Amino acid sequence: MEREYALYAVEQTQQLLAIDSPSGFTAAAAQWVLSAFSSLGYSAHITRKGGVLIDLGGQDAQDALLLEAHADTLGAMVAEIKGNGRLRVTNLGGMRAENGETENVRVYTRAGKVIEGTLQLCNASIHVNTKYGDTKRDFNTTEVVLDEDVKSAQDTRELGIEVGDIVCFEPRTRVTASGYIKSRFLDDKLSVGILLGLAKYMKDHHLTPARRVYAHVTVYEEVGHGGSASVPEGVTEAISVDMGCVGDGLQCTERQVSICAKDSGGPYSYEVVGKLIDAAKREGADYAVDVYPAYGSDVEATLRAGNDIRHGLIGAGVYASHGYERSHVDGVLNSLKVLKGYLNL
Repeated sequence: MEREYALYAVEQTQQLLAIDSPSGFTAAAAQWVLSAFSSLGYSAHITRKGGVLIDLGGQDAQDALLLEAHADTLGAMVAEIKGNGRLRVTNLGGMRAENGETENVRVYTRAGKVIEGTLQLCNASIHVNTKYGDTKRDFNTTEVVLDEDVKSAQDTRELGIEVGDIVCFEPRTRVTASGYIKSRFLDDKLSVGILLGLAKYMKDHHLTPARRVYAHVTVYEEVGHGGSASVPEGVTEAISVDMGCVGDGLQCTERQVSICAKDSGGPYSYEVVGKLIDAAKREGADYAVDVYPAYGSDVEATLRAGNDIRHGLIGAGVYASHGYERSHVDGVLNSLKVLKGYLNL
């Protein structure tokens, strides 16, 4: 697996990161994913649920493999227009107020207007608020301050904003000269980029896997049911390509690929985990096997929906998950190596 495909994956990731797509507001991102795979020559379609299902080809359709990643991210929704014209929001997925505080946001109205603002602590001026440091951050003690001249709820409504509108956080994407990738929402747009890198590698080298391979880019993973539908006939195994956890008590770094043996939903298939480890060894991938203490994945939703399949999970190491995340192009390359090895390409 050449490094150029990891760099391609990162380039694609940057494009997708520029498209706001919290859970429930993913149509533009799904259309981008559809176009990206279609441009490589693969058959793809948008499911009723809004995800993208791609046929990557292969021979044995009765022992097919499903690769899952997700394009939905954390975000927020307008829960109340306050009397001062500011917004109380509720989180979409695991977005945390203390992490999003002082971040720039975009509010999307039903009419298609986009209005900028910032998530701030209520009474955010340190020179005024003597309890600034003592206040617990949550979505009741923070508010979106709009970058418009609003002083009342009526002023805000006249802009077209209403309860139920989507609030998107600025990703602040950067790729450093040393290969580090920093952005919100690498979970899991980096993995969508990795699947595109794999697809391009297969296309450039005219590779047809021995088994049929599908990819499903889901759009409700962050709220727990992304992978619960759209499993093609003949699939016997599913692997989530999601972020690999990096933190205290775990082995993985941002420059490695993580193979998850167990998370908060229980153990992954012992057989699949073993085959992923074997694939990493064959391809010379720098990998770590870890147990994630607080994690769930698309493929667990696939099993809970009643599908009789074996399951696994890999991902490039990502630090500061659900925050301002960081990974590395080496982690992307090592993830691609494992996928290549698993497919015996």
